[in-house]
Amino acid sequence: MKKAWPWLVGLIGAISYFAYFETMAFIHPDQYDTLSHVVSTLGAKWPLAIFLMGFFAGGLSVHFFWPWAANPLGKGGG
Repeated sequence: MKKAWPWLVGLIGAISYFAYFETMAFIHPDQYDTLSHVVSTLGAKWPLAIFLMGFFAGGLSVHFFWPWAANPLGKGGG
């Protein structure tokens, strides 16, 4: 495996960031918002934001699972 550690460190950092702020939102709901609340508030003020987040998630899904030849998750194409 080629240098995967930067991606693993980033993934652990993102999960830690999410876990910390979600925990703070549940412990101190008057000071912090959960991610769900932020997304719904943003979507209420700017509905295109929800579409763009879905577009991004769909793009990642296609990137990871499309059956192109070199993709082990996409079963290598055919």
